[in-house]
Amino acid sequence: MTIATGIIRSGPEVSLAPPPPIPLLDLKAQYLGLRDEISQALHEVASSSTYVLGPRVQEFEKAFAAHVGARHCIGVNSGTSALHLALIATGVGPGDEVITVPMTFIATTWAISYVGATPVMVDVDPLTYTMDVAQVEAKITSRTRAILPVHLYGQPAALGPLLEIGNRLGIPVIEDAAQAHGARYRGRGAGTLGRTGCFSFYPGKNLGAYGEAGAIVTHDDRIAARLRSLRDHAQSQRYHHDEIGFNYRMDAFQGAILGIKLRYLEAWTEARRRLAAAYLERLADLPLQLPTEARDLRHVWHLFVVLHPERDRLRDALETRGIGTGLHYPVPVHLQKAFAHLGYRDGDFPVSERIARECMTLPLFPEMTESQQDRVVDALREVLREGRR
Repeated sequence: MTIATGIIRSGPEVSLAPPPPIPLLDLKAQYLGLRDEISQALHEVASSSTYVLGPRVQEFEKAFAAHVGARHCIGVNSGTSALHLALIATGVGPGDEVITVPMTFIATTWAISYVGATPVMVDVDPLTYTMDVAQVEAKITSRTRAILPVHLYGQPAALGPLLEIGNRLGIPVIEDAAQAHGARYRGRGAGTLGRTGCFSFYPGKNLGAYGEAGAIVTHDDRIAARLRSLRDHAQSQRYHHDEIGFNYRMDAFQGAILGIKLRYLEAWTEARRRLAAAYLERLADLPLQLPTEARDLRHVWHLFVVLHPERDRLRDALETRGIGTGLHYPVPVHLQKAFAHLGYRDGDFPVSERIARECMTLPLFPEMTESQQDRVVDALREVLREGRR
């Protein structure tokens, strides 16, 4: 005799797919919104057969100069090249000293080394992470030829007091504005207050090319003319070279892309500012050091960086939950092997060193949705609770 088992089958099991990971930056989402305009612009450049400099670069230079409030914009092939040429055009050379900060991407100090000068470091402010003005005058010597502050993470340095020092002592200020497109200090565009301002258009920047590109802005007609010459093999006319020049020209495809993207920069900046404000409000009760926006300026939130002494544990735990993070920057310049010859040691710049040990960049990009930010905040709360347990 067969006895029924009475097993009741409820149908096939349904597995819920995990939500897609949240990247630190979503360039693909930005491209999809611009695809038709970009494709048309690239087709026009290809059809013109003008691939280096040319009308599309000139159009972008004019538009970017107007956007930041500068008299001149000189497009080049990278932000590093922009810094290099700015130092040359300012008269910095072998044996000179340039005051800058160790909490930056290393290109800031590469450029100083390229011209044969010596980077002289001062620490950064513990709240803004930009150059600590109170330390600058003590580092000035008879060989100081420039002050090079960095507008880190999208926040302008304290340009007012720095320019006062520079003007009083006859030392030009060169702004590293690579992360500060559209930022403002006391109503004026970042990059336009010093002798020159240097921008990077690396793809991940607030205004990013589809490859490498950069620019220098200035109000000085003489410096602008020399920069245009230097970037193009120092040609006063075709095949006539007046000094040692460089092949630092911006290509036309990048000029066309940047010209299109510049039209959207203000809207993207406002989106970044809204997201940053939401982070600041929603993370205020957590045991993190949050970034600040100093008075009298406009932060453009290229990066949203928090500090925590267990940074690496937090990053690992967030990664398992599908949350991308970044490190900007885990080794300050004065402790890089490439600059060991400067003689700095661990402990020389404690604020920069603490930032490097504890910094963690959270996802923030203009296309970020409210639900994506919810997931980041919820995951961060969860991993911090686990640490307390």
